[in-house]
Amino acid sequence: MRKRKVKILAFTSSSTVYGEVRKLPTPEDYGPLKPISVYGGAKLAAEALISGYAHTFDMKAVVFRLANIIGERSNHGAIYDFINKLKKNPNRLEILGDGTQRKSYLHVSDTVEAMLHLFNEFLKENKIYDIYNIGNEDWITVKEIAQIVSREMGLDPEFYFTGGINGRGWKGDVKAMLLSIEKAKI
Repeated sequence: MRKRKVKILAFTSSSTVYGEVRKLPTPEDYGPLKPISVYGGAKLAAEALISGYAHTFDMKAVVFRLANIIGERSNHGAIYDFINKLKKNPNRLEILGDGTQRKSYLHVSDTVEAMLHLFNEFLKENKIYDIYNIGNEDWITVKEIAQIVSREMGLDPEFYFTGGINGRGWKGDVKAMLLSIEKAKI
């Protein structure tokens, strides 16, 4: 980017950079950031490199920390997995973890709209680097998602919870995340 003289960058990061937090909803200035997965660590490392490049090479950069993004072309995640599992066996639904994992979800069209709006607002400001959370003001448990998907498919399966690791779906799964979007609303 430096060699091609890129002057403005927008980067999609993730709420996973926060790790396990003590403050919900979690604002952009929360710290210390302690990701609990390689994915979260990689996103945080990318944010740090982008900040360094922006400040060193006269670039501007905005980072969007996203909640769980869903849409009709999703190819992973709880909703996608539940639909596919229920297509294979409509009588029993395996749910990773204990079902109490609670997170926020946002439709991809709302995400893109928020990113475009915030990017344009960022360009109006005289900042080199900034971060915005993009998410929703509500959240839902994995068990509630399973109930909704089952109902929408006209099914009433038995739920089987794997228990996971301390109720998480997998090692590195953040058990609860709700992003503060107050900064984005200003």
